[in-house]
Formats: sequence, structure tokens, C-alpha cells
Amino acid sequence: MGLGVAWQVARTPGMDLVFITDISPDAIAKGLASTNRSGIPVPTSGPLPPRIPKSEVWTSLDTAALLALPDLEFDVLVECTNTIAPATHFCLAAIAKKAHVVLMNAEVDLALGQLLKHEADKQGVVVTSDAGDQHGVLSTMIEEIELWGFRIVQAGNIKGYLERHAVAESKREIAANLKLSVIQCIAYTDGTKLNIEMALIGNGAGLVPLQPGMRGHEFGSAKKDVKEVLDLFDFDASSPTGHIDYVVNAEPGGGVYVVAWQDDADRHFLMNYYKVNAVASKQANGGWYYLFYRPYHLCTLETPRAIAQAFFLNKPVLAPAASKLSDVYAYAKTDLPAGTRIFHGIGGDEVYGLVETCAAADARGGGVPVCALEGEGHGDHAKAAILTKAYRKDEPIALADIEFPDTDLQRLLKRQDALT
Repeated sequence: MGLGVAWQVARTPGMDLVFITDISPDAIAKGLASTNRSGIPVPTSGPLPPRIPKSEVWTSLDTAALLALPDLEFDVLVECTNTIAPATHFCLAAIAKKAHVVLMNAEVDLALGQLLKHEADKQGVVVTSDAGDQHGVLSTMIEEIELWGFRIVQAGNIKGYLERHAVAESKREIAANLKLSVIQCIAYTDGTKLNIEMALIGNGAGLVPLQPGMRGHEFGSAKKDVKEVLDLFDFDASSPTGHIDYVVNAEPGGGVYVVAWQDDADRHFLMNYYKVNAVASKQANGGWYYLFYRPYHLCTLETPRAIAQAFFLNKPVLAPAASKLSDVYAYAKTDLPAGTRIFHGIGGDEVYGLVETCAAADARGGGVPVCALEGEGHGDHAKAAILTKAYRKDEPIALADIEFPDTDLQRLLKRQDALT
């Protein structure tokens, strides 16, 4: 995603790509080539060498060291790693410099967004989800639909595939074909990423899942039109609180949708005239449910909207919620014996994540947020969470049955918990 952000920012009128950082020299080289910019390596101890705006870009293999330089100035940081603890420190460093932060990183957004927002509020800057990810697109749609006077009933994601129990060995080839790491590919395939994105829009818009993982609907091999959503879900029977959900294998693929309600007959006449699909409510208060959808989300192409909105308006596309209605909790992907080490909660072979209300998770004794299961280090020095009890496939893992290591991530989570 970082490569796409660099490409787009470099081509967006009024924006200047200031620096590119990555742990991989090859990634930096690709970023420079795609933006037609010359790279200027920055010494870890500074000072910053001169740079020609719109023509040259500072580069570094040490993001933390670059952000610590006192003479580094920039307006907005776009965080594109798939890390959690390191990403948090990068964002905090940017916020300390009074820079806005755009999160092309849903994992850190959900795990530690409250901490980032707390620090950003103190500095008078914005932390926001990206405008082009599904939850960012849904947030923009919801804002507009509510402006029209509709009540949001459902925010939905149109997913192309779902394989809950996907593991790395079976996805290496497709990951390579898609230019993804196996971990990223698994997180997309097993639905954990979907659940994280929907938790974010749910928490931001006050929407909840009707059951762990949402109800969902798979159309099977024969793709159906997203307009059938209006017949798939019983909106009258849904809770008065709006909810989040998804469909699999619907057209248009890659899009998102919102179902909203209103009860004015004159407006319904106009909505029918405007060819907006609707179904009538059978409840006593009547009204109609309308389907609004966007047939695409364009990820990095839309990032400049989030950048500009933060910088010019001090307004997030979607800010981290002050408190979570829902989180994404870990479920056993296969039978797991006691003593199982879980290094990758997101995209690993041991667990997948399902969005669930925090109240429901607490009622069953406390679930394990899947974002909290990310390990630290490599090889013999790797630190990972350990199961202290055996679990059967598809069982929710209880917080009491996890032994967490002493890691940077766990310390950051405790720091965030102390805010509430």
C-alpha cells in the first residue's frame, strides 16, 4: 500500500512527497522509481540534507530515527505498514511534531486508535482512517446519507471470498501472484481483515454486529446483484441500533453498501423517481429501506482526500472511537493444544478474528482481541502469546487462557487502558 500512496501523492496537485521510509532498500527504490523522484538518504543522526520539493525525496531505512530529527518538518504522515506496535510509535512521533496522521493500517487503527486520538487531541491534530479503505468509504457515505435525514440500518461490505480456516501452506502461490505476503493473504482470506474494517466503521458510526462475525450471506458460485441485499436481511427484525454486515460474491465486487430508512411518502416518491432501490417496512410505523452502494473502493487513489481533509479542515474521514462498542476476538482456526504459541493473531494459522460486541464478549468471560496476539522478535528470540488450555476448532478463546509475553505491544495496550 505504501508504494501506491507514494505514487498517488506525487501526482496529486498541491501535494509534495517529503519522505519515504521502509526497512527494505528495494521497497524504497521502487517507491522512488514509481514517483519519478530522486532519493536523498538521511543519516540516522542528521542533520537533514537539502531537498528540492517536487523533485527529491528524503529516504531512510530507520523510520524512528528519521522522525526523531528535530529539523524534520511535514504536515501529514500516512502510515502504511502492517505492524501494530512499531506503527504506533511512528504515529506518536508524528503527532508530537503536530503532524496529522492518516492510517492506511486498519490493525493499529483498531488496536491502539484510542491512544493515538488521545495524543492527537492534545496536539490539535487529526488521526483518521484512510478515505479509500472500505470503512473510510462507508464513513463518507454514512455522513452524506445522514445529512439527507435517513436513519442508518446497515453498513455492509461486498467481499469476493471467505475461507475461515485458511492457512499459509495452501495460500503461498496465490499470495505470490497477488504480490502479498502470506500473512496478508491469510488475513484477507479468513475474514479477519474484513471483521477489523467493519469493527472500525461500527465503532465510529454506532453500529453493531448482530452476532459474532456478523450474519453475512454467501451467494455461492453464481454471483448476484448487491440489490438483493434488500431481500436477504430482515431489517424489521433487526435491533433498533443499526448494524454491520457483509455479503460474499455479489456484484459489483469490491464495493460497499449502506441500507437506510425513512418514512416520508413524498420523499419516497422522489426516491422512486431517482431509481433508488427500496423495500417497504412491515412495521406499524411503516417507511422504506433504501439501498445505497458504491461499486468500488480505490484504496491509495483516495488517500489524498484523507490527507487534504485532515490538513485543510482538521476533520477525519473516520476517527478512532472514544470507546469501543465492538472488537475483533480470536477464535481457534483448528484444534489447538495447550502450550500453542500464537505469533500472528492476524494472518496466522492458529486463529481467525470475528467482530463481536464488547458487552457480549465480556458476558462470556472476556474474549481475546485478535490484535493483541501479535508477537515480537524473530527466531529463537521471538516472543509470542501462549495458550494455557486446549481449544477445539471454532471455539472463542478466553482471555483467562492466554499467557501474554512482555512486549512493546502489551505495554502500549496497558497505556491505552489507563486512559479509560
